[in-house]
Amino acid sequence: MSKHVAVLLGGWSAEREVSLRSGEACAKAAESVGYRVSRVDVGRDIAQVLTELKPDVVLNALHGPFGEDGTIQGMLEILGIPYTHSGVLASALAMDKAQAKIVLAAHGVPVPHGRLVTRAEAAKAHVLPRPYVLKPVREGSSVGVFIVNEDQEFPPQELNRPDWPHGELLLAESYIPGLELTCAVMGGEPLDVIEIQSAVRFYDYEAKYAPGGSVHILPARILPKIYQKVRMLAARAHEALGCRGISRADFRYDDRTGDESGLFCLEVNTQPGMTETSLVPELAAHAGHSFGELVRWMVEDASLDR
Repeated sequence: MSKHVAVLLGGWSAEREVSLRSGEACAKAAESVGYRVSRVDVGRDIAQVLTELKPDVVLNALHGPFGEDGTIQGMLEILGIPYTHSGVLASALAMDKAQAKIVLAAHGVPVPHGRLVTRAEAAKAHVLPRPYVLKPVREGSSVGVFIVNEDQEFPPQELNRPDWPHGELLLAESYIPGLELTCAVMGGEPLDVIEIQSAVRFYDYEAKYAPGGSVHILPARILPKIYQKVRMLAARAHEALGCRGISRADFRYDDRTGDESGLFCLEVNTQPGMTETSLVPELAAHAGHSFGELVRWMVEDASLDR
């Protein structure tokens, strides 16, 4: 009999809509390669739902807090249901951008200069020389991110909103001009490198998920030595954080330097998007894996104690 796969999607984070799209794409692909699939829009009763459903495997297509930060992974460990992607520790660590940067730097992965600040600090005065970037410590998909330009007299006043939903701690980082690059790692092996050209200066939520919001150039148009350096650093970052299954490391490259000194890792995504405009399916296809084969690999790679 074919495995019964529960695809977890939706949830209640700011990335709910992306997760719904990722999950539906994965569910269709899993059905196309012969699995019995249950789509589960995750709510607070998820433990009870899965206990009654009794799947053989959970394919986790959640994004953001609760789905990507070790929370759901710990619950699946308790329930004894094998699951995809990274385990409790790696998920929690990668989701906390400030702590992840400390670990990455300690393992020789270059990261931008920056510091942790409170929302009140960041709203009151510039916390770094301009230009710089402000990002919530525990969000993904560029949710709540600001680029503070050279000519911007005041910090983003949206940070003063009483209904600000993205937490009280922000990571302030020096803005790295140049190219946006990304590389996926599959089972510890780096795939190829994509160069992302956004329709706007910043590769934001809209650029990532709206059709036509960005152009993906594969393979990236960078020097061979830089190309291989990105692949090596992506694999090193995956290993340093203890990731499993598939991850994706995002980089900025100041190509004016012409060498490795302009290369910086921004973050590692332990639950990369799987929508029709997502990067990992494109990288897998370039390596010869159809979307169905990619999903089959993730399902068969699922385990406990990740």
